[in-house]
Amino acid sequence: MAERFYDLTVAGVQRRLPILNVTDTLAIAGFVMLGDVELTDACARELAGKVPADTEIILTAETKGIPLAAELAHQLNMQHFVVARKSIKAYMENPVWVDDISITTKGKQMLCLMDTDIERIRGHKVLLLDDVISTGGSMRALSNLVEKVGGTVIAQAAVLAEGDACKRNDIIYLETLPLFEAQ
Repeated sequence: MAERFYDLTVAGVQRRLPILNVTDTLAIAGFVMLGDVELTDACARELAGKVPADTEIILTAETKGIPLAAELAHQLNMQHFVVARKSIKAYMENPVWVDDISITTKGKQMLCLMDTDIERIRGHKVLLLDDVISTGGSMRALSNLVEKVGGTVIAQAAVLAEGDACKRNDIIYLETLPLFEAQ
């Protein structure tokens, strides 16, 4: 059980986040939108006003970005969004994949798309979306995936920019989230 907490207000919604060690020296505030309808809806509404108007498709990585992408697509009156899966599924025809390294996942993982997702991206303007941008590793992987299948990344967006990501001027985000020393 967490003993330290970080109080966050984003899109008018307040949450108390547990501070959790991810390495011997680094801790993060555990921001989890999954299952939090109020937070997801509020953040999607606020992000909808910040994304480029010519966005044609939203791409997120499995899993935590899925509800945010669904609600943002709804806010933008889009019929579809695309999820880069973390493994190749039996039903995927002609999958394309890239490697991804994230500070919240141990080891290397993959992000992959199947043929129908590839067609939704190819030749289109793509918004990359995640709950948190920290090191940028997952966004780089998503960007590589879009490039590999012939789409164009027009923006990167997240609810939170964590650590040094808040110094970037090439991402869209709602609030900052500090990093912490492990205890």
